[in-house]
Parts: sequence; C-alpha cells; structure tokens
Amino acid sequence: MTKTLFAFGFSFLMMTSLFAREEVISEIFDNALHSYEAYDNLRILCEKTEGRLAGTPEAAAAVEFTRQIMEGMDLDSVYLQEVMVPNWQRGEPEVARAISPRLGTAELTALAFGLSVGTGPEGLTAPVIELDALEQLEALGREELEGKIVFFNRHFDHSHYNTFDGYSATVGARFRGPAMAAEYGAVAAVVRSVTTADHDYAHTGVTRFAEDGPNIPALALSPVAADKLSNWLEKDPELNLYLRNTSHRLPDVLSYNLIGEIRGSEYPNEIITVGGHLDAWDNTEGAHDDGAGCMQSIDVLRIFRELGIQPKRTVRAVMFMDEEIAQRGGNKYADLAIAHGEAHYFAIESDRGAFTPRGFSVDTDDARLEAMKTLKPYFEPYGIHEIFAGFSGVDIVPLKNHYDEVTLAGLHTDTQRYFDLHHAASDTFDQVNRREMQLGSAAMAALIYLVDALDLLVTE
Repeated sequence: MTKTLFAFGFSFLMMTSLFAREEVISEIFDNALHSYEAYDNLRILCEKTEGRLAGTPEAAAAVEFTRQIMEGMDLDSVYLQEVMVPNWQRGEPEVARAISPRLGTAELTALAFGLSVGTGPEGLTAPVIELDALEQLEALGREELEGKIVFFNRHFDHSHYNTFDGYSATVGARFRGPAMAAEYGAVAAVVRSVTTADHDYAHTGVTRFAEDGPNIPALALSPVAADKLSNWLEKDPELNLYLRNTSHRLPDVLSYNLIGEIRGSEYPNEIITVGGHLDAWDNTEGAHDDGAGCMQSIDVLRIFRELGIQPKRTVRAVMFMDEEIAQRGGNKYADLAIAHGEAHYFAIESDRGAFTPRGFSVDTDDARLEAMKTLKPYFEPYGIHEIFAGFSGVDIVPLKNHYDEVTLAGLHTDTQRYFDLHHAASDTFDQVNRREMQLGSAAMAALIYLVDALDLLVTE
C-alpha cells in the first residue's frame, strides 16, 4: 500500500511539473507573438547596416548597434571577442556582356563571388564554353578549356522537398567550379546563380581557390542572364563574353563577435549558446541571412528576462562575425571557449531564415537525440513537429572540435522560399513576416528552457 501511494505521489508530482512546464512554454509563445521589439530592431539593422560584410564599416556599425541593444536589456554581461577577418572588397560594379557578330550585344546581370580576383581595369574578353556538371571539365581537358570562360549552367536541383538538399546538390559549381576550371587553363568562370527563383538578381557567395593555385575571376549570373547566355550560345557558339570586375583582397582587419549573457543560477560555468551571424553579403540587407537569426537570438534573452525565467546554466546570445567568407568568428568562439576552460552544454543556431519553424535538427549521440525527441509534445501545439538528426549550424559546429559531448541544434524552418532570397539583393526586411520570425524566437527560447530545466542532456 505504501509503495502504491508513493508511486501515485511521484506520478502526480511529475504530472504537476509537466503542466507547469507546458504553462511556461505557453507564456513564451504568447510573449513572443505579442512583441515587436526584435522585428523593429531587424528593420533598423537592415536599414542602417546594409552590406555588412565582415571587415566593412557597415559590419562595425552592426556590432555597435547590437551591442547597444543588449546593453539596454539588464543582462549580466555584454562583451566583445576580437577576431581578425578577411578584407575582401568588391570594387566597382561588375560588367558582363555577350558579344556576337550575328546577334549583337547583351548586357548580363552579374556579381563577383566572394574572394574572386578581378579582371583588371580593362576587363577581359574570351570565348565561352557551357557546362552542366563539374565532371565535364576533366572530360574536355586543357586542350578545350584553355583561354576560355567556363560557364557553369547547372540549374538548382528542384527534386528535393528540402531546398537545402537541393542547394547542396547544386552549389559545388560555385564553390569549387572556378578553381577547377582554373586548373585547366580557363581565364574566368561564370556560374548560374544557385537559387530557386527565376528572376534577374544575381546571387553571390564565397568561392574557393587553392592558396598556391591559379586564381581567375569568378562571377554569378542571374537566372535570367544565364538563360540569355545559354540561348545565345545555342544560336552562336562562337560568341565572346566580356567581363570586368575589380574585386580584390586587402590584409585582414579586426572585427568582433558580440556576446550577451544571463548567468546561470546553479551551474553558471556550463554554457548554453544561442546565435546567428551578424555579417551579410555586401549586395544585400541580409534580412533572412542572417539578421533575423541574430535578432531572434537576442530575443531569447529578452523573453527570459521579461518572464522571469532564471536558467540554471548560463545562456549566451552570440552575434558571430564572418560566417559568409571564412567562418573566423565561429572558430574563434570555440577556441576561446576551450582556452578559458568553459564547459559547453548545448548550442543552437538560427541561420535558415525567419520562416515558419518546423522543428530542430540535432547533432549529438543517439542517447541524447532520443532524449531531445521526448520534447516533441511540448512543441506540437505550435505546429512544430520535427526533432531529427541533422546539421546544426556553421558557426557552432567548431565547438565539436573541443567538446565531444556537446549537443548542437539548428532551428529548422520551412525551406521553400529561402533560396529565392539567399545571397541576393532581394533579401530585404520587407520579405520578413513578424509572426513567423517571432515563432522562431519562441521555439528556441522554449527549447533552451526545457533542455536546461530538465537537465535533459546530462548522462551518467
């Protein structure tokens, strides 16, 4: 009888705790959906710091703006981490022009990729060879490619429901294609923008060259421009392409990660990180990529403060610098964490746009993943159904280099519109829906509350 009463009492206590946690989650979502603070801050960030590529004055202004936000929030600490970042500059507006004796000339919308070298002030003119796949470079060889401009006209892979999978299947032409073409003697490379859209915006992004290998100009063509060039090549395979870009790289410059903290009440030396990257490409406001992720991360701290949620562990909002080019901010954060003897318990990143949250991708071991999956019932009333094994985020994954047992997560949003905007001038504040954005803030705040309050990731 005593044993039965004890079991009943324990079950009742657990049920009471469950109801209490559900009430906290409800309050988190209610608070987020009624707030305009993060949304208004994102508007100012986009208006005042457009083109905040790491190393630019705009990036410095973004650091100062977000520092002022967090210093006005009654946090336990707000501080900067120094980080040296690449100083790549685009230079003058790019020119791309198809030239055909038969068809005339056509101006094509183009944008240099990050780390691309320039053509020189006079530009360059050369014949064009169109390819669909990287494998075709080897098949053609130096004899066919030397002295040519290689045109990678690989369309976005729409066969995937998750557009990030389609992006991964397509982005190699941008990331590796120019360097590979250079090895075969090409004088430049142009690449169809990696986007789900069919508009006339060019989508930039970083491209990689070997440090000791040949460097050639590498530019994105808008989908409209790529279709135009492909159609003209079909009619006149002998046409030339004129390119001019003056992008160049200068010595590295000093920038900063920005960190704001709520100190933990029981385990202050155990760290929970929530973050996004503050830098954005120089051609865009960077609203979805990743201004919104930064404002959502700060909003997690606001929600905790306004609701009086005192975490057991220290919760940090981190504005990472230089995700777009060299990921120096994320690597510096992880290196300093181990240098300072910190214990990292959990980290989550928002870098998939401020669209409706669908769930969380989790990078951890099997036991902790199963523990995370037990949280699904808390999120299902808010249309969030997915907790699954997957990639977390570029800026937090370096923590894995130092902490074998740290659990990482990514806010997983509806992906269908993200690559319409990604790395393009169209990624503007007016493309962000406040409710969708605030649901993301609430989802991350709720997840952090639960993994902390339940000691969910502690294993014996």
